[in-house]
Amino acid sequence: MKNVFIAAIVSIALFFPAAKENYLIVGTYTGGKSEGVYVYKFNSNDGSFKEVSHVKTSNPSFVAVSPNQKFVYAVHEDAANNGKGGEISAFSFNKKTGELTYVNEQPTEGDHPCYVIVDKTGKWVIAANYTSGSLSVLPIKRDGSLDKPATTIQHEGSGINKERQSKPHVHCTVLSPDNRFLFVADLGIDKIMIYSFNAGTGKLTPAKQPFAKSVDGSGPRHFTFHPNNKFAYLIEELSGTVVTFQYNNGSLKDIQRISSMPANDTSFAGSADIHVSPDGKFLYASNRSTSNTIAIFKVNQQSGKLSLIGHQSTFGQSPRNFNLDPSGNFLLAGNQNSDQIVIFKRDKTTGLLSDTGNRIDVGKPVCLKWIAMY
Repeated sequence: MKNVFIAAIVSIALFFPAAKENYLIVGTYTGGKSEGVYVYKFNSNDGSFKEVSHVKTSNPSFVAVSPNQKFVYAVHEDAANNGKGGEISAFSFNKKTGELTYVNEQPTEGDHPCYVIVDKTGKWVIAANYTSGSLSVLPIKRDGSLDKPATTIQHEGSGINKERQSKPHVHCTVLSPDNRFLFVADLGIDKIMIYSFNAGTGKLTPAKQPFAKSVDGSGPRHFTFHPNNKFAYLIEELSGTVVTFQYNNGSLKDIQRISSMPANDTSFAGSADIHVSPDGKFLYASNRSTSNTIAIFKVNQQSGKLSLIGHQSTFGQSPRNFNLDPSGNFLLAGNQNSDQIVIFKRDKTTGLLSDTGNRIDVGKPVCLKWIAMY
């Protein structure tokens, strides 16, 4: 009788798998329907969600999570009239309640910070100042609070697009998997600047290869690594192109350029975000053109090169950022101008996306990050 009971329990567990839940952290632009940073519980079995909390703060357009997942850092994409520019706030995160608590804030020494990361030691925050064309490294204290910038670097130069490239515009700051190199995509000067990063002091120095040059007028925006760390990928906002690089010890070699745009879409690309699936088999890139799509590519595991599979409409306007949940089962696309995050089911075999019908209604969603619940 006991064995029958155990067998029944096992059968139920297999038929109704335990919920795989994570916290979804959403950064937004405020002023419309949004008030700041939002926290949701997300179920990776069925794509369901529930709002847990939110914290009021100004234009937290990009957020980063500390390695120990106890703190969240949010930029304030502002440029104050008194000249001190944008800021970054530190928040402590309670895994039991899903609540964020304000700790402190510091200036980024630049205008309109649009990207932020935490290094793998959890001791440094690195921010990209878009309008100023600069980047700053801020120390993290033991209590998770931020200190004033220890390093600030100002880029110089311009591009051929007089409207968008009259000066530098730093759009992302991404550390190499080994935490030794910083890659800084600058839309204004058509370069990925490469720095050696000292995790002990927070100092940045030009790497042996100081930059990787993009095609003139292409507008480098976001950059990411393949899980095998042999390849890296760049999405260019102005050209709508994905660039594939071979990566080795701080150096990038351009091996492919491929369009992320639908063939019949001749509007301004406005390409925005780029991610590789956890299994490394597929790459996704967002386009804020009139088609409002996610481009889907298959990754050649030997060469790293991409082949286009297709495009998925995001059923909204301006899919600025998107992300894959930790299980890789779902892709969530944040439609900035239609105030909604659309949840897609992802076929892990084909890489294709299908609409779950689930929608998170939130004002101007522009950044999606994850924290494990357990």
